[in-house]
Amino acid sequence: MNRHTAREKAFQILFQLDMNDFEPKQAMNDFLEAEEHDMFLTLLVEGVTTNKLEVDRIISDNLANWSLQRLASVEKTILRVATYEIHYMEDIPTNVSINEAIELGNRYGDEKSGKFINGVLSKIIA
Repeated sequence: MNRHTAREKAFQILFQLDMNDFEPKQAMNDFLEAEEHDMFLTLLVEGVTTNKLEVDRIISDNLANWSLQRLASVEKTILRVATYEIHYMEDIPTNVSINEAIELGNRYGDEKSGKFINGVLSKIIA
């Protein structure tokens, strides 16, 4: 599984976790079924869930005129994945994390999601 696909699947799993009360490993097993687990995917899901409070604080500190609770789950989950990558995964270039997040926003959010995600992440890295 390439990293792009792993990010997309991590987003989907984390989105499910945000909506339901599952353990991360159970959610990954249920989502992936017989598919082989990818190390990068596992790292993203476990990393975001383990560091969720800190990741949410970083996002909240960089939202202008918004609160984390007001964000749609799609944008919130994408921002969590990208913020985790930016702050905890030094081997991934920041621009790659941002571009991947914008792409996920454009695919799963509405017409303004990519632009919104770009704005928040730009403030986070500033």
